[in-house]
Amino acid sequence: MERKKITITDLQNKKRDGKKITMLTAYDYPMARLVDDAGIDVILVGDSLGMVVLGLDSTVPVTMDMMIHHAMAARRGTKYAFLIGDMPFMSYQISKEEAIRNAGRFMKEAGCDAVKLEGGEEVLEATMAIINAGIPVLGHLGLTPQTVSKLGGFKVQGKDAEGANKILEQAYALERAGCFAIVLECVPDRVAKLITKKLSIPTIGIGAGPDCDGQVLVTNDMVGLFDRFVPKFVKQYVKLSAVISDGLKKYKDEVEKGIFPDATHSFSIKDEEIKKLKKK
Repeated sequence: MERKKITITDLQNKKRDGKKITMLTAYDYPMARLVDDAGIDVILVGDSLGMVVLGLDSTVPVTMDMMIHHAMAARRGTKYAFLIGDMPFMSYQISKEEAIRNAGRFMKEAGCDAVKLEGGEEVLEATMAIINAGIPVLGHLGLTPQTVSKLGGFKVQGKDAEGANKILEQAYALERAGCFAIVLECVPDRVAKLITKKLSIPTIGIGAGPDCDGQVLVTNDMVGLFDRFVPKFVKQYVKLSAVISDGLKKYKDEVEKGIFPDATHSFSIKDEEIKKLKKK
């Protein structure tokens, strides 16, 4: 069966049919191409690139220009997956006009299919403004890394009835605002299950248990490329850091010993051509 470009309708139909949505991050051409070739439904150019690619301590310093640069690269490697650009901190909080302008950059300059915003009632106006401008929005509730200091650190959200009800109400509000799906991050599994059942739009979990309509992970985490820390909800399917480190050490050793490059990795010239070289 010929593979087709994923659309919002495809994602919503997956929820209706009880089929899981797969989502991963990518920040450049080679990773986006690998993720796309693997058949993943959605690629998120996340502001997590600030930490896992740029070595920053948080996502807060990430700018729109950084995001556009990486989203453009990811787009070149994406053919079938639904591509989402992550709106960085302060790109949508100042005014509705600026939120629309920045969301539009993801669409016009980077070729994204949608954008993602963190937050609930505090971003409703910006969310609705972006959607009314014709740009699809993915919501994000629970642990919101851009405002982690306000949440008291990287902690599970909605662990009591009051907190769980707040997330549920925020989810309802984002659904009414027109979000096509919502990410639930670091939310207790039973709370995420309840929200997923209550909403008509898909939920994408990250540290939110198995009952969301789909799952997302930071690719650099799940393939073992980012080893500063590994969140509890991350499953590492391969540890590439160790593999790459071993290859780098072998390269260093072979160069120093004169083993590399050998004839296989060199270009030859005929003896008669060498004889024609001018001698000083």
